[in-house]
Amino acid sequence: MMLLYGLAVAALLWWLSKAFVRSDTAAVAKALKVVAGVAALGVAAILGAKGQIGTALLLGSFGAWALGWSGISLPGPWRRKQGASAGRFSRIRSAMIEMEIDHASGRIEGTVLAGAFVGRPLSELDQKSLRRLHEECSAFDPEGVSLLEAYFDRRFAGWREYAQGDRDTRTRTHARSSVMSKDEAYQVLGLQPGASVDEVQKAYRTLMKKLHPDQGGTAYLATRVNQARETLLSRHR
Repeated sequence: MMLLYGLAVAALLWWLSKAFVRSDTAAVAKALKVVAGVAALGVAAILGAKGQIGTALLLGSFGAWALGWSGISLPGPWRRKQGASAGRFSRIRSAMIEMEIDHASGRIEGTVLAGAFVGRPLSELDQKSLRRLHEECSAFDPEGVSLLEAYFDRRFAGWREYAQGDRDTRTRTHARSSVMSKDEAYQVLGLQPGASVDEVQKAYRTLMKKLHPDQGGTAYLATRVNQARETLLSRHR
């Protein structure tokens, strides 16, 4: 039995080595996860037959998770970790700001990547510090300005009514200097590499309900989400 199972795993590994040559890394990563799930279930069955029920259940649960069987949760200490990771988050970066968006609540949090406040979460900065950060982004990172303004919308209701200068910032966008990569697109939509068309469309619809200007979002964030969807869907055309 072990010999047959070993031969099956070897055959799968050989197939993957061939697929790696003609496939992108995301597809190979997804295939490796499937192989790990199948292997874990097979070992769990063998251990269960030998009476090692506890270890078999743990491996079986891991295998089910790796294969995407969401109806089965990991036992014991793994349960909390799995539940904590159930939420989906998007990440959008500029040169100076990384923004994280909770799909369920629309909550926005950010981290400063460069400048006087490097490493600081936006939630820890007071209004004076945030205005200084806004000035830095205005000088060195136009896309960071748009991310900050989206954050201000959530934290400081009505701030645009008192802002000096440009008063149509909600509908302002900044052109991107390069094509969005697939890895960046997955982060923007909060998806794992190799996500299906249905998963891409579902994440897109969820985000647009939170980030579209008509829903209190900004044109910049909506543009980034649109760009991410087009980048990933182009893989399936």
